Order: sequence, then structure tokens, then C-alpha cells
Amino acid sequence: MADALILIPARMAATRLPGKPLADIGGEPMIVHVLRRAQAAEIGPVVVATDSAEIASIVDKAGGTAVMTRPDHASGSDRIFEALGKVDSQHRAEIVVNLQGDLPTIEAGVIRAALTPLTDAAVDIATLAAEITVAEERGNPNVVKVVGTPVGPSRLRALYFTRATAPAGEGPLYHHIGLYAYRRAALERFVKLPPSPLERRERLEQLRALEAGMRIDVAIVDTVPLGVDTPEDLEKARAMVTGR
Repeated sequence: MADALILIPARMAATRLPGKPLADIGGEPMIVHVLRRAQAAEIGPVVVATDSAEIASIVDKAGGTAVMTRPDHASGSDRIFEALGKVDSQHRAEIVVNLQGDLPTIEAGVIRAALTPLTDAAVDIATLAAEITVAEERGNPNVVKVVGTPVGPSRLRALYFTRATAPAGEGPLYHHIGLYAYRRAALERFVKLPPSPLERRERLEQLRALEAGMRIDVAIVDTVPLGVDTPEDLEKARAMVTGR
């Protein structure tokens, strides 16, 4: 694979769990857990992109690298694009991985899996999904589904992303995992596009890329990593890390 860079956007102003990058999990801040999972993937340098000096200081003390970004970014994609220009002005990285800072238990192998669709030169953006196995998730609007057509073993070409139960009929449904691997040129194009009609309607940023004709392929993995959005999620993460 081409040279890759992992960027982890992290901000303090999360609506449902303010300050969550610094939430303690087993004696360490959540952002440090994510940093170490990213480093364990061994696909390239790892940088935390943040608007918080406190987060940057914690990352530095943990032996990681952080870069300060503007506080007014509308999305993590915008934040990592600013960070990319600061940490790689020489354009060495051809692939940019956007890893959310609230996935403290994500497996290194799952991160690496996001790169596999990019072995196909026709793919602009790669992401992940897992088959839904819990019946309640099929109709849950908080579980984003990817609708795609198979293009190889454990791989789909994304046709749509939705909060609805889709597609209809018999067959598997896939839970989208919000980790993205962009070709550098694709990320630059994406962040310069205006929000699209379906993006606004579904409140799903990735639809902007599809509506612009960009190709997103999906690697199918076995499990969905726990995203920490609420105090209940945080307790689950603590139990997973500590084994209690």
C-alpha cells in the first residue's frame, strides 16, 4: 500500500458526553487508548487533531503526536484535512485514515481492514461494516446501514447509507462503522464539496461523496467496535478494558 497516515479528530465539546476524550478508562484517558490502538495497527504515523490544549498535552505525555486545529470545524473530516496540511505539507501520505477518537476498544486488525478496498485504483474512499446480528438494530435509526453490491469476498461497493431499515427483503443488513480511509485527493475533493441534499436529509456526511459520484467501497469485518457517546457507553468501555 501507499504511504498512510492515521489522523484522530478529538474535541472536548461533545454534546452527550462533554470532555469524553479525557474520560478515564482503566486509569488512562480515552484518547490515549485510541492512540495506542492506532499505533498497534502499524500502517503509518498517528496524529491526534484537536482544538484542545489539554488533549494535546495528554497525547504528548503519552508519547504521541498532536496538532492543534481550529475550534470551528463542522466535522471531523474538516478537522483532519486542516491537520493533514500541517503535519504533511510535503504530501508524503497518499492515504489518510480518519479514526474517531471515541473508539477505545477498536482492534488493530479492524483499522488495517479499512485499507484493503484501496488496493483497487477505482476506489476513492474505503470504510467498514459488520453484518447486523441483533434484531433490534435492524430498525434502529441510530444504527446506520450501508446498502451495497458485492464486489469481492467480504467487500461491497456502497450504493447508499441510511438510518432506515434497508434493503428490503430477505438477506443480511450491514451496520456501517464510521472509520474512513481516503485517497489524499479524494479527501481534498470531499471537504471542498458543499453539504448535499441527501446528506442533510439523513444527517450522514458520507452521502455527500456518493452524490458527487465518488466511489466508496466497504470492507466487511466481524464486529462493530464500541463507540462511546453516552455515560452508559463509557461504563461498557471501562468494563471491556478492565475485564470487570
